[in-house]
Amino acid sequence: MDKIQARKRIESLKKEIPHHDYLYYSLDEPEISDKEYDSLLHELIGLEEKYPELKTSDSPTQRIGTKALTKFNTARHKAKMFSLDNTYSIEELELWSERVRKGLGNRPVEYVAELKIDGASANLLYEDGEFRLGATRGDGSTGEDVTGNVRTIRDIPLALKGEGVTGFLEIRGEIYMRTKEFKKLNKEKEDLAEVLFANPRNAASGSLKLLDPGLVAKRHLSFFAHSLGASNQIEFKDQWEFLQTIKKWGMSINPESKHFSSLEGVKNYCKLWQEQKNKLDYEIDGIVVKVNSFEQQKALGQTLKSPRWAVAYKFPAHQATTKVLDINVNVGRTGTITPVAVLEPVECGGVIIKHSTLHNFDEIKRLGLKIGDKVLIERAGEVIPKVIKVIKSVRTGKEKQFSIPKVCPACKEAIIKEKEEDVAYHCINPTCPAQLARSIEHFASRLAMDIEGMGEAVVEQLVEKKIVKSFADIYKLKSGDLSKLELFKDKKINNLLMAIEASKKQSLSRLIYALGIRHVGEKCAFTLAQKFQDMDNLVQAKFEDLKNIPEIGPVMADSIYSFFQRVKVKQLVKQLKTAGLNMKEKVSRNVSDITGKLVCFTGILTKFSRQEAERLARSFGAQVLSGVSANLDILVAGENPGSKFDKANKLGIKIIDEKQFLHLIGEGEKK
Repeated sequence: MDKIQARKRIESLKKEIPHHDYLYYSLDEPEISDKEYDSLLHELIGLEEKYPELKTSDSPTQRIGTKALTKFNTARHKAKMFSLDNTYSIEELELWSERVRKGLGNRPVEYVAELKIDGASANLLYEDGEFRLGATRGDGSTGEDVTGNVRTIRDIPLALKGEGVTGFLEIRGEIYMRTKEFKKLNKEKEDLAEVLFANPRNAASGSLKLLDPGLVAKRHLSFFAHSLGASNQIEFKDQWEFLQTIKKWGMSINPESKHFSSLEGVKNYCKLWQEQKNKLDYEIDGIVVKVNSFEQQKALGQTLKSPRWAVAYKFPAHQATTKVLDINVNVGRTGTITPVAVLEPVECGGVIIKHSTLHNFDEIKRLGLKIGDKVLIERAGEVIPKVIKVIKSVRTGKEKQFSIPKVCPACKEAIIKEKEEDVAYHCINPTCPAQLARSIEHFASRLAMDIEGMGEAVVEQLVEKKIVKSFADIYKLKSGDLSKLELFKDKKINNLLMAIEASKKQSLSRLIYALGIRHVGEKCAFTLAQKFQDMDNLVQAKFEDLKNIPEIGPVMADSIYSFFQRVKVKQLVKQLKTAGLNMKEKVSRNVSDITGKLVCFTGILTKFSRQEAERLARSFGAQVLSGVSANLDILVAGENPGSKFDKANKLGIKIIDEKQFLHLIGEGEKK
């Protein structure tokens, strides 16, 4: 391809790729698969590498910067970014509306109501339709220039696709993190023993302040536009026209925004979302209500800090203040030591709260928390409460400094950081009683060795009576041992012994998962079993062997390698082998109907649990996805399938039921 042909193809790709970004990120209606999208992007990258003089700032390849910054420059907004006054009840909202009507001489007023996204405010500057600058709100007049980071957000077009988009145009909005991305990010940080983000707002704001755009891109931030800043050549008559116009230009706006001719509709809208906010896949903390007409907005003006024509209706916060009576430490199944605040009981969000997670000891230091402190707690998204602030102004001097324990509270063995840079402390004693009970529960659980009858109550007794001190002891249990347990009679004893014997035949992948190796979940265990096929091979694997597996990074590889280097672990593996457990993995290579396919499950399955179905699909060479996208091959739908079914149907994806899935893998009824 010569330079002239390359120029034409580059211009074509620069239109085609943003078009697919808009369909995927703004409308959730992709037309091509992820693989096809990646092919287009890689083609553009190749052409720009061959002809670098044809690369422009609005190219989709410029979304991810290659060079990290050392600091952010300041950026001055063309129009000031005001903060909003708040209302906390329908009555206060009505009073605001009354002031608006009086300010306009009782003329009719229309409103636009938008969900108040809990994220980080941003100001986007476009010149002649091309994205030039992205800045944080800052003090309202100047913010930080985070253009490189904003470019990574695919909700934000690098070029507006409307005709006649001339001059400069400031578009304001909220950069936020979707709930699933927030949970994924915190899970990654937890696996790396790093300090977790308190909420999606902090995660979005913190990500936006990273100096490396490449890292920001991996956080998968999102954006909703909500306001007009300055504009020198384009005019809009009202807020609703502005939103609908920029949507046509490729900008993402919140789909739940509504136009109302009276305040009554606004009030109903506020009540509706106060009840339904938890159904969204992002966090909101209220509703923003604006006078629709820009002429009326101008007439109303603003105070020094806030516009008179807009207000925030804030939902009741699930927050409360209470006293920290003590700080305890819990020992997790993998030995992680976690501090927990013991609270003076307090009502918060309709629930009496007595404990709050503190995540790790660095969190205590960050908060400056002492035993006896008065604190502000929050239940965000109806989950476990968190201490978000220490109220230091009411300290009496009787508060006590908390000291990190030097020994495990359960076994009194020393606790350590595996690496100096780690945040979490661990008890690495494999016979620690606190870990032992939870570890055996995990070992016997349905997704691991599936020993029916060995639940929490049974395990607690076996450990407490010191009948079972390791996984290997499970396979030494006799009738006489079980007869010492409460409510254990002949039939129950026999059933448990049979379940233990049957568990010896479980796959190697289940055994690896059952061992409870840090960072190793069910999917990773399956990958390891398929790769090494024999427990001896895995035990002898070198760090480099593990690190070079595509699905396993250096942190996970280090955890696996370190686990099998322990003398007691090697002894345990030997004991389990002597007990007759299966130590090999059967690798299936002959199931053409599902091998290599991308499969997703939804709804209620009758033959087995969702996790068991996913494991079965992986064992036959399928890749299991958690969500529906255009590149999915098969959706297996059980009873009450929900939104995944509707989306798959809309995308034309093959949908089968549970019986058809069993036939695909050769497990169904024979004809």
